[in-house]
Amino acid sequence: MAFAQDDRAPERRRMVEEISDMAGVVGGQTGREGIDQRVLDAMGKVPRHEFVPAAQRPSAYRNRPLAIGAGQTISQPYVVALMSDLMQLKPQDTVLEIGTGSGYQAAVLGELVRDVYSVEIVEPLGRQAAAVLGRLGYDNVHTRIGDGYKGWPEHAPYDAIIVTAAPDHVPPALIEQLKPGGRLVIPVGDQFQKLMVITKHEDGTTASEEIVPVQFVPLTRDNDG
Repeated sequence: MAFAQDDRAPERRRMVEEISDMAGVVGGQTGREGIDQRVLDAMGKVPRHEFVPAAQRPSAYRNRPLAIGAGQTISQPYVVALMSDLMQLKPQDTVLEIGTGSGYQAAVLGELVRDVYSVEIVEPLGRQAAAVLGRLGYDNVHTRIGDGYKGWPEHAPYDAIIVTAAPDHVPPALIEQLKPGGRLVIPVGDQFQKLMVITKHEDGTTASEEIVPVQFVPLTRDNDG
């Protein structure tokens, strides 16, 4: 397994081992016996501590979500790995992410695919994430400030789409912007949420699969959205 070498590399290795162990334990619930090795390698490379506030850095490699300000969180590493795995990504893919947040999930995706387009509605978070991603050299991750419910149509269609905040229903624009054969990984619900995988067929129809119960912050929209 490839690991970025820095003074936090041992912590990152332990985090990846915990993700792998957890995936085996809950495999019956998720329908996945484990996490794809490419995803584990990506998790081993991305410096999660660079994407959290200074006060949270000592906890950066614990397998739990962390607050990043503005009422938002950076997802639990296991959930980042699971959602990345469920997308079934290939190196040549182009991916849309709704909810840049800290930029960590986008960085993991940037290790896995050709291009990532990520939309964040909270401007301070979006600007901060873009700065960190740029500083770390993720030139294939492209960010913008905007209403993720509307997607990013200029670069559609996408091989896969990931949503890192929960709407109460699947935004139609995201289905429209997904390639036939593509997969949308999204938490859906209000108080009780399900992580879902939605596959788009060649004729434009979709099939949905519920994976596991999850808890995400709500998907924020423009007031005029």
